[in-house]
Amino acid sequence: MKAVVDRDGCIECGLCASVCPEVFRMADDGPAEVYVDEVPAEAEDSAVEAQEGCPVSVITVE
Repeated sequence: MKAVVDRDGCIECGLCASVCPEVFRMADDGPAEVYVDEVPAEAEDSAVEAQEGCPVSVITVE
């Protein structure tokens, strides 16, 4: 499973990083970023929760 953030559309709310810190973090330049190549099995549910909760729908988890 992979996660992607469209950083151009990110409003920097921090929700994804708080819901799933194993996959998402707030980058030094502001928007959220994915910092793992593959979503760890134990973080899959929280990664999907971050996708579903993103207020601007810029997260894709597949």
